[in-house]
Amino acid sequence: MRIKIIGTGSAVPENIVTNQMLSEIMDTSDEWITTRTGIRQRRIAVTETTSGLASQAARKALEDSGCSPEEIDLIIVATFSPDRCMPNTACTVQAALGCKNAVAFDLNAACSGFLFALNTAQAYMAAGIYRTALLVGAEEISKTVDWKDRSTCVLFGDGAGAAVVQAREGTPMAFVQYSDGTKGEVLTCSEKALKNPWAEPAEDPRMLCMDGQEVFKFAVRKVPECIHEVARQAGISVSQIDWFLLHQANSRIIDSVAKHLGVSRERFPMNLDRYGNTSAASIPLLLDEVRREGRIREGDLVVLSGFGAGLTWGAALLEW
Repeated sequence: MRIKIIGTGSAVPENIVTNQMLSEIMDTSDEWITTRTGIRQRRIAVTETTSGLASQAARKALEDSGCSPEEIDLIIVATFSPDRCMPNTACTVQAALGCKNAVAFDLNAACSGFLFALNTAQAYMAAGIYRTALLVGAEEISKTVDWKDRSTCVLFGDGAGAAVVQAREGTPMAFVQYSDGTKGEVLTCSEKALKNPWAEPAEDPRMLCMDGQEVFKFAVRKVPECIHEVARQAGISVSQIDWFLLHQANSRIIDSVAKHLGVSRERFPMNLDRYGNTSAASIPLLLDEVRREGRIREGDLVVLSGFGAGLTWGAALLEW
């Protein structure tokens, strides 16, 4: 049993924040950000919410798939920036779309979240438990960053991407996923501080902190490794893969991965120049864009690969 993506959708906030706008509120410049990251602008929420963006993207994916809300058996929302701890974001999406027959839960694997959700859905379907799933990656990272820290806040944006996947007869997609908690401190975001009558009072820090150099070295090493691994699982060479849809974190990371794999850079679509790093939303947002542009065609071999906090990373190889 394999899974097939039958619909995609995406949603981003209306507010566009350019590098020039950031240079007016902090010590940075368009040249500094662009040359180091490839990012020129990002979408930053003003009135939008994580669950609202997730629901918008999910609705578009559902409409694109041609499925009715009642046909959805499973909803997974990948996010580390929900509106609230409970109810989970997936249940909010379920209510918004009227998917009354779906079980719904959230998953947090940071920037690898959508990939981990995809593999979770495949496992359910291979076991014959569910047939049709709605997968969403949604983030409102702007509420987690320190807007005085120019080394991190310029990198991120808000948004959501979604896909409807369905069980089909055939060989399961090749997939690898990994975690290394011993390296977790290179990219963190604190939750609420402990507060009760027996604990010392503490502030709620909840700010994203990142060692950019360590994350860069980790990504350029691990992403090519896991892409080679899924190609071996499928019994093909990397050169036979038509499209590489990577987590949109940094253009230099994507350039380095393409070089390591010996693959033309043209087969690595990018939209980070317009959206920045949207974490779990990154891959499905890019997937929706390239699919609607008609760049992916029936029968194409497509790799999805992500990496992020945890540390977590992985890749999936599927036939479109």
